[in-house]
Amino acid sequence: MALILHIETGTDVCSVALSEDNRVISLRESGSERDHATKLGVYIDEVLKEHSYTTDKLDAISVGMGPGSYTGLRIGVSMAKGLCYALNIPLIGVNSLESMAAIALESYKTGSIKVKNWDNALLCPMIDARRMEVYTQIFDSSLNPITDVCAEIITEDSFSEQINKTTEFVIFGNGAAKTLEHLSDERVVLVDVIPSANGLVHAAHKAYLNKEFKDLAYFEPLYLKDFVVMKSTKKLF
Repeated sequence: MALILHIETGTDVCSVALSEDNRVISLRESGSERDHATKLGVYIDEVLKEHSYTTDKLDAISVGMGPGSYTGLRIGVSMAKGLCYALNIPLIGVNSLESMAAIALESYKTGSIKVKNWDNALLCPMIDARRMEVYTQIFDSSLNPITDVCAEIITEDSFSEQINKTTEFVIFGNGAAKTLEHLSDERVVLVDVIPSANGLVHAAHKAYLNKEFKDLAYFEPLYLKDFVVMKSTKKLF
């Protein structure tokens, strides 16, 4: 049995899951406010204590590696790397967009979201990148990637090539609503999918079995864009 801790902090949602093999046994998450640095350690402690586990029982740690919020990703990846160093266990990185697509697939299977022609649909998770830009990647309904991860500036022509090849172009994530305002095609369908550590579990378990681990010394999140420090407009004196 593989006991894996999963961390996702790349958006407003701070989420931690614990899995045995490919099954989630505990989950803690909150998207009420961006306070990941405070919540993350508490959630890790809670999911372990729920089943009377201690950190030395962990076989690996997986983390949503982005793209997403610069600060959120730094918090999650730093915690994951620190624990892996201390416990001498492997680190697994999971594409955060792929994990959202995995949640969409599971939500469809359980009936939480409705898509008429799922088998021929294309899935397009979107993470808000400010203004009219989103981080995104397109998958088929079996989670095979159709495009690479990218930062897309939304216009009326965005995704036109993929939309024309499908009966339903399913968009979700915190960047999807603003995108829908610019896409008038009736094949574009907006569904509610929230980022969660739940979405890391399947990919992380597969990576664990295949021993596809990250190098702790050199692993960095997938930022796509450089962090920019804005000059404050407030007068301090």
